[in-house]
Amino acid sequence: MSRRRLLTALCTFALVATATPAVAAPAATAEPRTLAPACSERPRELPIYEFTDHRELGIELDRIERVSQGRVEVAQIGRSNRGREIWSARVGTGPKAVLLTSEIHGNEKTGTDALLKMLDWVGTSDSAKARRWRDRLTIVAIPKMNPDGAELDRRGNDLTWQEVVARNPQLRHSEPAWNYYTGSLQGDDYSGRPGFDVNRDYNPDLNYVPKAADFPGSSAQPGWYITPEARAVRDVYRGLAAEFGEVDTYVDLHHQGACYVMPEDQDEFVTLSISGRFVDDPATTPGYEKYAGRYDLDYSKRLNVAVYNALLGAANHRPVFGNVTLYPQNLHLPGTGLGSFALNGSGTVLFEVRGQTQTLGQRQRGMLTRAVNIGLDGMLSAIASGQVDRLDAADYDRIPPRGPNIGTATRTADPRTLLEP
Repeated sequence: MSRRRLLTALCTFALVATATPAVAAPAATAEPRTLAPACSERPRELPIYEFTDHRELGIELDRIERVSQGRVEVAQIGRSNRGREIWSARVGTGPKAVLLTSEIHGNEKTGTDALLKMLDWVGTSDSAKARRWRDRLTIVAIPKMNPDGAELDRRGNDLTWQEVVARNPQLRHSEPAWNYYTGSLQGDDYSGRPGFDVNRDYNPDLNYVPKAADFPGSSAQPGWYITPEARAVRDVYRGLAAEFGEVDTYVDLHHQGACYVMPEDQDEFVTLSISGRFVDDPATTPGYEKYAGRYDLDYSKRLNVAVYNALLGAANHRPVFGNVTLYPQNLHLPGTGLGSFALNGSGTVLFEVRGQTQTLGQRQRGMLTRAVNIGLDGMLSAIASGQVDRLDAADYDRIPPRGPNIGTATRTADPRTLLEP
């Protein structure tokens, strides 16, 4: 029984108990089983106009830069394959660098809205908390880093293998990369406009140059920086590492299926899942030993605990914010940004918000965006105050695991594509 239904039942019992005289208890009957609410993962044609598009993103970033009176600095860090600008926004002068990205998958949109809200607040507020963030942190956000995919409202970018080979002639005899989409995925047909899962194109070697021998690769191997979107983020990360010595924290904002439920309360949907583990321990993984001295899983766990604690606190006022679970931990994905940057010493946090645009559309948009902002606030406040160092990493392992997906027409992940994260 859900928490809300339990509370309703208890209140109803109390009212009945005080309003009626005592009578003999009836014979015990089995409590009817609570049926999980209906949910579908089937892709649908849903409007996306209420989400921030690429043109609106540029306008909003310009506005934030202007009203912040220079506190927020916006820069173009690259262009997508189809020529759209990729922007970063930097705020703060502190010694700890925090990098945040959103919409690496173009159908995962609430993260962009959350980053804009965060940038607007930290750039304009004169509160003690905002001043502390600006004094102790340097926050760099890259919202909507896959603008071509975002405009098409699909997971992959808009890039053909032929275009990759034209820019990397050493690959002309290679097979296409394993993460190259040419068929149907999440209701989108890539046959006419192929593309790549950008979040499999990272490599922990930040100076890596694509080599023919490394293709087609697999989900358990690093990527190649063949997409302009991944290269743009890599270059920002590399620049921050040179400036600060290391990037303290990297956060990537994603979405997951709409129909995952809480493990002990399966009539409650998961609002979001979080994680700090994306690769096997480099100290015991052949070929990754050189990263062992920088990898800090305990720090990633403490960052995630800060996110979790903030959301549990918000659940006192709105219970849905407490529907937070741990994302599956049996992952080795060095080709993701989170995996590659964790191996380079950054604490890492994954947000997986409920539902792609093809399943939920604008439904619950405000609540889900607010959940991301609450989690980011808890994490950034903990870093700025130093509280993150006093948290117990063991609490991470006590976060409830994600429950099953109860949806009809549930997507089954193709082992070649490994959709999440």
